[in-house]
Amino acid sequence: MKEYKGSCLCSEVTFTAFGEPLRVGICHCFDCRKHHGALFHSSAIYSESQVNVQGLVQQYNGRHFCPKCGSSVYSVSGSEIELNLGSFDEINLFQPTYELWTVRKEASLPNFQGLAQFKFNRKQ
Repeated sequence: MKEYKGSCLCSEVTFTAFGEPLRVGICHCFDCRKHHGALFHSSAIYSESQVNVQGLVQQYNGRHFCPKCGSSVYSVSGSEIELNLGSFDEINLFQPTYELWTVRKEASLPNFQGLAQFKFNRKQ
């Protein structure tokens, strides 16, 4: 089974994801924008059983970050862990297949070709 590794900026928090993610998406919601300080956020979603996290983390509303360097590493929602694509040690590992909260998408951003578009959450 393939392993994907990642960490925070200072490497105090590390993770290993086992196998392929359940899905990979881009989010434009205000919570993601504020938490990441960016116009949008991308994550690979895994089941909890597929991820091993090492190191001390702090959390706010399910969003986990390193207390030393402040890097956002992952979020927990139910039984799923959303690993921030920017936290992986390698680039170009995963291709997003959908966008959430496109109602909040900045007009200056290009259209991502071939992605499913959801005005709000996937379930709405």
